[in-house]
Amino acid sequence: MYLSDLTPAMKPSDAYAQIARRNTERVSVDALEGRITTSLLTPYPPGIPLLVPGEVFNKKIVDYLKFAREFNLQCPGFETDIHGMVEEVGEDGVKRYFADCVKV
Repeated sequence: MYLSDLTPAMKPSDAYAQIARRNTERVSVDALEGRITTSLLTPYPPGIPLLVPGEVFNKKIVDYLKFAREFNLQCPGFETDIHGMVEEVGEDGVKRYFADCVKV
């Protein structure tokens, strides 16, 4: 995942500024490919950012996030912590994962 080709779509400061402009939307992991992130996406361990604001989610990174989601669901207590991902528990008790992106 760290060797995937990253595509910057805008300057990090411009992407982060979209938060103040309320020009963001919360996007499900399954729909992230091709979207522009507004925040750092950093898995722990190792604590090295996968994406910085303004970069585009590619297939390799989305596949990793889907793997992490499944791992977290199947191995409670050993979850991967990914800063920048938003975890929400639905009414059915299932955890769902999202990232904040620039609104299209």
